[in-house]
Formats: sequence, C-alpha cells, structure tokens
Amino acid sequence: MRRITSLAFVLTCFAAPLAAWETPARGTETRSALMDAMRPHAEWLFNAPLVFRVNELRQQGDVAFAMLEPIRPDGRPMAPSDLVIRGADTDDIFDYDGAAMQALYQRSGDTWVAVHWTVGATDAWWYWTEYCATWSSVLPEVCD
Repeated sequence: MRRITSLAFVLTCFAAPLAAWETPARGTETRSALMDAMRPHAEWLFNAPLVFRVNELRQQGDVAFAMLEPIRPDGRPMAPSDLVIRGADTDDIFDYDGAAMQALYQRSGDTWVAVHWTVGATDAWWYWTEYCATWSSVLPEVCD
C-alpha cells in the first residue's frame, strides 16, 4: 500500500506541471475567440472565407499558443494563388513553410489578442526565451 501511495504522490507531482495548460474544446467560447483573434490576419493574407485546422492549441489563464493552418471552408488547403501579396518586399510564404501560422495570445478583458504571430515560419520562433516571462505555462518545453 505504501508503494501505491508513493507512486500516486510522485505521479501527481510530475503530472501537475505537464497539465498546466489545456486545449479548449471545439465549440467552446474560448476556442472560438482564439480563432477569431487570428482570422483577420489570415484573411488579410489569403482573403476570406477561411477556417483553421488546429494542429496545436494551448491555453492557461490569460495566455495561449496556437499552431494553425488556414484552409478553405470546404477543406481545400491554401494555394499560392490564394495569397494576396502585400507590398513589394513581401516574401512568398509558399517558398518557405506554406500557410502554417503560429500565434502567442494574451487575453485583454474579454478579448483575445494575437500578440505575436507569423505565417510560413521555417523555424520555431516561439522558442525565444524572452517569451517565457509571459507564456511559460503554454510553452513548458521552452521555458523549463
């Protein structure tokens, strides 16, 4: 019995940090608000209409992290012809990592804001340790 109690204690101690963040379920207000915070950025790049395929979504308290793929409502992936190039110095993201988007969010009152975001990144830009002061709970693999 002592071994079971000890094992339960150890598992609880180690599981708590791993379970610090949660993934807002489909249909929840939080998940919808997080997608709505990224939608204007994606629509600006690709034109409406679009939805997101969620590859990773983490939320803890007033911060969140997402890895998203904007797609057409019928499920078609974005194509280079969907990209609206803005400005003469804009790179074609399909020369890099395609339409994949990542974002670090903060809640401001009742609104979620995509504070840092990118599209077509070829590196894990969110691994910058400066983000740990705010987003450590949703980036434990970076900040531990």
